[in-house]
Amino acid sequence: MVWSKAQRGNPNSVAVAESRRPLSITRFAPAKLNLYLHVTGRRPDGYHELDSLVVFLDVGDRLDVEAASLLRLDVRGPNAEALAAEDDNLVLRAARALAGRMAGGVRGADILLTKELPIAAGLGGGSSDAAATLRALAQLWGCDITEDALAALALRLGADVPACLQAKPLRLLGVGERLEEVPALPDFHVLLVNPGLPLATSSVFAARRGSFSGPVSLPAVFEGFDHLLSVLAATGNDLEAPACAMQGEIAAALAALRRLPEARLVRMSGSGATCFALFAERVGAEDAATRLRIEHPNWWTRAAGLLQS
Repeated sequence: MVWSKAQRGNPNSVAVAESRRPLSITRFAPAKLNLYLHVTGRRPDGYHELDSLVVFLDVGDRLDVEAASLLRLDVRGPNAEALAAEDDNLVLRAARALAGRMAGGVRGADILLTKELPIAAGLGGGSSDAAATLRALAQLWGCDITEDALAALALRLGADVPACLQAKPLRLLGVGERLEEVPALPDFHVLLVNPGLPLATSSVFAARRGSFSGPVSLPAVFEGFDHLLSVLAATGNDLEAPACAMQGEIAAALAALRRLPEARLVRMSGSGATCFALFAERVGAEDAATRLRIEHPNWWTRAAGLLQS
């Protein structure tokens, strides 16, 4: 599918370096994983306050951009069909937002999004795609834009997009717009499982019941994988119960992960429906992925590693 859009932007905002621009750029858009997610309150505007430790993984989508006269997006890959009904998405919105900050306004590019991550899966796929778009097009177009200005632009696109711009372990607070550095995390590996049921984040939040959780106290240093697990054991995902109530297959995925002998922690990511298990070794995650693909061939199943920076 191809969407073609001419851009009209706000001139005289960001200068453009006219020389030595690349003709094409490839960016990786990694999956985001919520190791814990606490809903700590609700603001007067209806948005929920969060406390979450997020990491980024070595599985994700791919974005290829090339110089062009118009802005065109082509979406391919195993999960491209799920975007077929959209005549607009975060990639195009990110491109237009960046173009609107540039002198002259109108900028074009041929964008190819290879969609590997499932849609509405709790992995921040759309937000990561938008962040990769901002990074790639800022380089392609020669934008002279500061990191703070790029982060502000990202926040206008969605609360998760600023974190995806950094794509490293972070603590998310507020609605996700407040980012804090976290102690260096020990290396670990992840098995991701999605039963193929997209969930709208707003619906899961609306189904949440009960009191709010308190903020988490993180240590100054993580002294290895076992220490990280002990900290995470005192946390949870406050959206897991309502998501399971909405889609019983999520509970089935969690149960399947808990039966894996080397899985050290099992949880749902974000608002679902992707669930994950943590492993000490890559081989354990890969062997478990092979087993679950045989037992549940219709599930999206991937072994993944941690991106530290």
